[in-house]
Amino acid sequence: MDDKELQQLVKEISLNSFRKPFRHKAYFNTRLRSTGGRYLLDSHHIEINRKYFEQLGQEELVGIIKHELCHYHLHLEGKGYKHRDLDFRLLMKEVGAPRFCSPLPERTKTKTIKKIIVYSCVKCSQIYERKRSINTDRFVCGKCKGRLQKVREVKWG
Repeated sequence: MDDKELQQLVKEISLNSFRKPFRHKAYFNTRLRSTGGRYLLDSHHIEINRKYFEQLGQEELVGIIKHELCHYHLHLEGKGYKHRDLDFRLLMKEVGAPRFCSPLPERTKTKTIKKIIVYSCVKCSQIYERKRSINTDRFVCGKCKGRLQKVREVKWG
């Protein structure tokens, strides 16, 4: 599917599901990483992540388009177009748009190893648990300003 076919699909879904025309552009954006699509407030264009179509198919693409069209039509009408707004939630339920898109198979394959690094203050023995390592030459204890030292690193997953 190319951008022309996507544009036509968005126009059809807009007329069939919302009974309103889509008068702006819809296109694939290869730079999108963590979202299925995006409605741009300034230009009113809709960007779609091509990977969702390639990996999850037409049905997922239609769901993403419906979701973005909910933002589009509500914004143009001056109603609540944000995820937390009641107008948005009601329209999504009415047209059968998903609240979230399915996770991509390539993103769920990678199993992340989780770790916690434990630091201790030399003066007062205050314990600090961090997900990211810290520079012990630069940072000090928040309680007594004593020097910190790495005690251990716990990994799991």
